Amino acid sequence: MKTATQNLHVQKWVAGISILLLAAKILAYYYTRSVAVLTDALESIVNVAAGFIGLYSLYVAAKPRDIDHPYGHGKAEFLSAAVEGTLIGVAGVIILYKAVIHYFYPVPLRELNLGIWLIGATAIVNFIMGYICVRIGRKNDSLALEASGKHLQTDTYSTIGIIAGLLLIILTGYQRFDSIVAAVFGCWIIITAYKIIRRSIAGIMDEADEKILGQMVELLNRSRRENWVDLHNLRVIKYGSVLHLDCHLTLPWYLNVQQAHEEVEALSAIVKEEFGESVEMFVHADGCMPFQCPICDKQDCPVRQHNFVEEISWTLENIRQDKKHRYEDLNKDYNKVEAGQGI
Repeated sequence: MKTATQNLHVQKWVAGISILLLAAKILAYYYTRSVAVLTDALESIVNVAAGFIGLYSLYVAAKPRDIDHPYGHGKAEFLSAAVEGTLIGVAGVIILYKAVIHYFYPVPLRELNLGIWLIGATAIVNFIMGYICVRIGRKNDSLALEASGKHLQTDTYSTIGIIAGLLLIILTGYQRFDSIVAAVFGCWIIITAYKIIRRSIAGIMDEADEKILGQMVELLNRSRRENWVDLHNLRVIKYGSVLHLDCHLTLPWYLNVQQAHEEVEALSAIVKEEFGESVEMFVHADGCMPFQCPICDKQDCPVRQHNFVEEISWTLENIRQDKKHRYEDLNKDYNKVEAGQGI
């Protein structure tokens, strides 16, 4: 809840400042009549709408879980990011349209120096706010806040490009540079929108996060304990900043309930130390089977039926399988092991 409150606080600042920046850009367009500056102003309108959408989504995501939402309200962040990405894309299309129209029917420009100073100031503010949002969003695993930050950074870079275009116009007198610059950044904005929408849809559909799974597999291999005979059916789902993880942990079958619980708690502690406290663990403890003896290196096992041969290293492929691993998974001749040969 602490991270959710921090996310909400930062987004409030984003929403408030975006209104001031929009006013500055509209003023710059009023003085310059530049279509490139207009594209910046149009994107700022999207910034304002997206800022308040993001604010509401983070407000919803910060709510505690209830009977109707037992996993919390974190999915609201994905919906917010999807809407924000869509709005960014719409702004990009409008920018392209305006750029084409003004290329063939140019409008006389004026007061370019004043316009450069005004939108230059907004670029600095956007960069600072975007950096803060992305940094805190990544730290707190908040897609909505990170999307807001990337949106502000995109606005910053496009503003820099627009300033460069205006400077070219001043130096060369060729006013169609205004439309060319606007078209280039319109395409870039559309690409950014696609990336945000793609990521938000992946979250809504509970698509496997290969990056997190890879980090998880590396951590589990590195922290493996003697009693962890096997680990399989690993699944990770993100609900906003909360990470839900469930898996099957195979332990020696003769451990009592308390001993098995201690192993599960050890697994939970290792994961939370790496990924933070906003991790929910659901671990099903399995008892080992005789066919797993060749992959179990537990010392002085009182019920061992086969000698240890080789440990199975967990990978992204095998750790997600819904079955216990066995020696033959190593593509070895398991019949020899069963017959007691080569051991």
